Amino acid sequence: MPFRIATFLIASCAGAAAASAILGLKFAWAGAWLGALLWLLLDAWRAGRLLAVLRSDVAGLPSRGPGIWGELSERIRKLLREREQQTRQAEDRLQEFLAAIQASPNGVVLLDEQGRIEWCNQTAATQFGIDAERDMLQHLANLVRDPAFVAYLASWNYSRDVLINGQGGTQRRQPVRLSVQVHPYAGNRRMLLTRDITALEQAETMRRDFVANVSHEIRTPLTVLAGFVETLQNLPLDAEERARYLRLMGQQSSRMEMLVNDLLTLSRLEGSAAPPPNQWIRMRALLVQCEDEGRGLSGRLAPQGHRLSFALDADSEIAGASTELQSAMSNLLSNAIRYTPGGGQVAVSWKLLPDGRGEYSVRDSGPGIAAEHIPRLTERFYRVDRSRSRETGGTGLGLAIVKHIAQRHGAELQIESTLGQGSKFALVFPAARVREARERVS
Repeated sequence: MPFRIATFLIASCAGAAAASAILGLKFAWAGAWLGALLWLLLDAWRAGRLLAVLRSDVAGLPSRGPGIWGELSERIRKLLREREQQTRQAEDRLQEFLAAIQASPNGVVLLDEQGRIEWCNQTAATQFGIDAERDMLQHLANLVRDPAFVAYLASWNYSRDVLINGQGGTQRRQPVRLSVQVHPYAGNRRMLLTRDITALEQAETMRRDFVANVSHEIRTPLTVLAGFVETLQNLPLDAEERARYLRLMGQQSSRMEMLVNDLLTLSRLEGSAAPPPNQWIRMRALLVQCEDEGRGLSGRLAPQGHRLSFALDADSEIAGASTELQSAMSNLLSNAIRYTPGGGQVAVSWKLLPDGRGEYSVRDSGPGIAAEHIPRLTERFYRVDRSRSRETGGTGLGLAIVKHIAQRHGAELQIESTLGQGSKFALVFPAARVREARERVS
């Protein structure tokens, strides 16, 4: 302000001096008024220029100049720079927030007061089968036609979620199941959170099936045992009949023991640490043990036995847990023997593949397996022929155990079978877990 007053006085004095020099002293007052008027016009021009820039193009603000208008221009420029910086920072934070929501495994949809889509992430678009750009500002209830969802969205009672079928890829064998929860905000706006619960429902179904299967498998021998116990308690039996009943009771108790042992094995495999990669077992020793167990089982199941053959094409060592590997290999061999009629052929072999991997295979001449059953063979308690499995003493858990052991050793369980022509089960181990046998240092 002092500068502004000083320039005004200077302009007036300069006008008075100029008028006195040109027109005489008596015209000095007119020169003073003329100088003041020129100062006011110049000041008004500078103010108008600044106002015009603010109205049209803020970026064209003049650089700082003398006087109040120059300082005002500079201060406005500074405030605008700070505001632009804050706006950029807010925009960056918004984009980071939206990127985080986009990366979320859960779906997020924002609806306006009329229920139209304001924004959604790609997860929600995929789950609902909508296009995040094309369907913007469309009514979500018109795009998702599930009656339960439409009624839930219109009820305005969002104390619970609603379960609906979502959109899944063509590769999905089962429909996607979604849990949708709505949260009102900012008046009548709504935010939808979606969660894919397909895996949870499948796990719950598997749990129920597992409990039902275990109960059924245990109840059957328990019923037989209870019947024999009641018979022994209430009927007079001779020594031969009593011995027969006791033998049958022993068979049923052995069957329950096998089931419990297999369940404990599965539990141990799922909860234990991974097998060591530097503990090497001789394949020859594993095959010898498999042969002993296989020939004993064949003699018990079939009076005429089976034609068993064991081939070791390469004397190798394999890295892993010996008890688990023995269990997996014995399970494949015992399955082949149990399902191959007496006199049939079962061939066991170990060989190194050209790429360095090792293959343990069991080939049988049994009845074979229909193609539709093969993908489900490793499911717990899944049986192609339940009556045949019980006759041979199977628990329905053998291949599930083999699959777990294979996964723990980085191996692949391969199954080939043709109905009426036999089957081949193979464990293919990665090259990193196979090496040539080394001489033992005594």
